[in-house]
Amino acid sequence: MSVPADRRPEHIRRRLLPRSSSGAADVLRAARKISDELADGLSGQGTRVAARGIRKLLGVRAVGLADLSGAVTWSGRSTDEEAADALVADVLHNETRGGRSSLVAAPLEVDDELAGVLIVDGAAPTGDVREVAMLVSDALARGRLEASAEQALQSELRALRAEISPHFVYNALTVIASLVRSDPGRSRELMLDFADYIRYSLARHGEYTTVADEFHAIETYLALQRAVLGERLRVQVRVAPDVLAVPLPYLALQPLVENAIRHGIEPSGSSGLVQVHGEAEGNDCVISVEDDGVGMDPATAERVLAGKGSAESLGLANVDRRLRTVYGPWFGLVVETADGAGTRVIVRVPLFQPGVMPR
Repeated sequence: MSVPADRRPEHIRRRLLPRSSSGAADVLRAARKISDELADGLSGQGTRVAARGIRKLLGVRAVGLADLSGAVTWSGRSTDEEAADALVADVLHNETRGGRSSLVAAPLEVDDELAGVLIVDGAAPTGDVREVAMLVSDALARGRLEASAEQALQSELRALRAEISPHFVYNALTVIASLVRSDPGRSRELMLDFADYIRYSLARHGEYTTVADEFHAIETYLALQRAVLGERLRVQVRVAPDVLAVPLPYLALQPLVENAIRHGIEPSGSSGLVQVHGEAEGNDCVISVEDDGVGMDPATAERVLAGKGSAESLGLANVDRRLRTVYGPWFGLVVETADGAGTRVIVRVPLFQPGVMPR
């Protein structure tokens, strides 16, 4: 009959624990480094370093990591590389564990699909090899998940770039053209603003920018919209100097301002005010975009943030998703609105977040 671990005699329980906490910490650090090196898969630049870490962890002669092509990245020298290659091929074709002389091979699986092979040359307990194979498989799965998330973010960024309203572009160019003779200086100024707006919205940027760059893009867009809407649009932009250098995802704010005008001010048929404010609150940077336009039912706002609104309102949902992906589920957009009461969208991001850096 087995005895629960917490009821075993002290001298038996002591044998189940690491001999030293520092030794356990070393193993955990080694496992974490192996996992990090495999973020790009079995064909990435870190594969050889990961194989070296596994060899040290197991204390064996050599360790190889093979991708689905059968190409093996070795750390150490195997006693029989030809036999190792044959063993890897056998595992890849039969998807089973294999062993031959001092060689042991274990399949690496991600989502129940074969992703590669771990091959060990040397005397290592079967259980240890199995545990390491699971560690490598988990690392490969994490790498795939992160790559998928990155691809999703890039797709949403491309979608935001593609949301430039043809109606706005036509109206802006019409206004600029109308001023060429009557006010050439103003026409030239607006054309430069239009060029800046297009360049920022469509040019290839890194994943992150700064509050200063986003506010510059906002001011350019608002200048063009004021030229189009005339006295119908009043704007107020205020940002505290201490948040200008805060990094945040590219195109995180401009779509919110565009949304305020397109879905708040323009449908009202009368004049309106758009306010954009940014300041620090504790360890966070808080930015608000507010309009006094038509507003919307809170249930509609909830559907919009869930990505279930109209095609023209997808920008809000994209920004919200990207913020939550980068900073965690406790961040994202907060929308305060009601029918006929305007809309206020609040963005809260940390003043500093590891890994979030403009390029």
